[in-house]
Amino acid sequence: MNILFLSTWFPYPPDNGSKLRVYHLLRGLAERHEVTLLSFAFATARPDAPGELDAWCRAVRTVPIDPYEANRAGTLRTFLSPRPVASRPIAAMSRLAAETLAARPFDAVIASTGMTIDYALAAPPGVVRVLEEHNAMTRWAWEDYRQAAGALPRARRWLSWRKNRWYETRTFSRFDLVTMVSEADRQATADALGRRGPRVEVVPNGVDCAHNRPGLARPRPAALVFNGSLTYSANYDAMRWFLAEVWPRIRAQVPEATLAITGSTAGVDLAGLALDDRVTLLGFVEDVRIPVAEAAVAVAPIRQGGGTRLKILEAMALGTPVVATSKGAEGLDVADGEHLLLADDPQRFAGAVLRLLADDALAARLRRNARQLVEQRYDWHTIGRRFLALVE
Repeated sequence: MNILFLSTWFPYPPDNGSKLRVYHLLRGLAERHEVTLLSFAFATARPDAPGELDAWCRAVRTVPIDPYEANRAGTLRTFLSPRPVASRPIAAMSRLAAETLAARPFDAVIASTGMTIDYALAAPPGVVRVLEEHNAMTRWAWEDYRQAAGALPRARRWLSWRKNRWYETRTFSRFDLVTMVSEADRQATADALGRRGPRVEVVPNGVDCAHNRPGLARPRPAALVFNGSLTYSANYDAMRWFLAEVWPRIRAQVPEATLAITGSTAGVDLAGLALDDRVTLLGFVEDVRIPVAEAAVAVAPIRQGGGTRLKILEAMALGTPVVATSKGAEGLDVADGEHLLLADDPQRFAGAVLRLLADDALAARLRRNARQLVEQRYDWHTIGRRFLALVE
């Protein structure tokens, strides 16, 4: 088949969750079919050095625009917009997609995330349309609404939920297949689309078990890591809560404890975080495996968002024990006390971290079970073949 793949994120280098997902799905598709990649290129993207993409893809073309920044709007404009502001089409990408679709016939077009929906829907009749979505934004908006306090914030979040639901129902129904990363997201999407909607399937997030393997670095005693960029709102909320509510409890029992936070902090309100001299902001790192492998515990105190957390799968593959919230581990087939430790309030979360720092046998058991789980169920090679089969 000839496949056109539209991506919000240019997947090289694969240094965040969205890029990793696109990178490995492209690799799976390219094993059997010709793939043309059209992508925005911004932040750390390297279209000038696309790595393996040149070998995998028939053609790689990019638009050097940050669609999030280009579609940024004030509060009033966002409020009045009948659709999610971030989803508005960018003229340069619309032109590139139209030119590419006119230049040769395609059997399928794949839209990676809702931000590329408009470009995929420009495909002519007869072309199979697949939406490869990373989060069920309607579900996320509903949870945001339920957690809001105060009449005005609740009203604004209710309106956001209604707009997302209307937009997703109207646009998702024009695809032949929709894939989601978790069963909860799949069910929410299927319920919104109804019986006449397209097929909705789960294609989970994964991890490259050959690339991420135990023993890459020696763990440092009492060292914690959070491997996630603070520019993502769910990660920022996680660290704000952890540093304010959990971290002081850990420091009170283990004063020598350290915390490393990976990922960009560009434009982040660091004043809103209770940072201290034992917390290190590493920023962008070339190889995120090393700080994760060097940690005695990886924390994932996520309280918002959807999908599944690549940061947890990466830590498991690297042999670093994980403490997560139930929300953080949502969508993963994990068991508390067998593959990781789960805790949702500050005292229990701190207690779980302290248990792992003190109990070598527990840490070793979690490492062993977690590595076995990711090898069996979450290796990208297996997941890529499932996505390939669904598209075929």
